[in-house]
Amino acid sequence: VQLQASGGGLVHSGGSLRLSCTASGSTFSINVMGWYRQAPGKQRELVARIISSGSTDYEDSVKGRFRISRDRDTVNLQMDSLKPEDTAVYYCYADRSRGWRVDTFWGQGTLVTVSS
Repeated sequence: VQLQASGGGLVHSGGSLRLSCTASGSTFSINVMGWYRQAPGKQRELVARIISSGSTDYEDSVKGRFRISRDRDTVNLQMDSLKPEDTAVYYCYADRSRGWRVDTFWGQGTLVTVSS
C-alpha cells in the first residue's frame, strides 16, 4: 500500500486547510485511515482517525475544528479555525487487517504552518 498526501501549506491563524491522502496498491481490507502530526521537539500524536464503519476519533484539541472523512481509498482532513499550535508535519496512515495481522502504512508527511 502506498499513501500519497497533499494539501499542506501556510495559513494565517483562523484560516482553513484541507489535507487529502490517497491509498493505492493492495488497499483491500484497509479498515482504518487517519492522520498523525508531529510538531518540532514533540512526539507524534494522533489527530484523527476514521474506521470503516464510519466511526471517528479526534484528539481533544482539534474537536469541533477538524473533520475527517473518507471516500473509498482517500481520507480527507478538513481543518478550520487553525491555530499556531496546529503547526506540524501531518502524516496520513492506514491500517490494513488480514485475519489477526494488522499492517500500518504511512504517507510521506505534509507540512502545515499556521502563522499568528
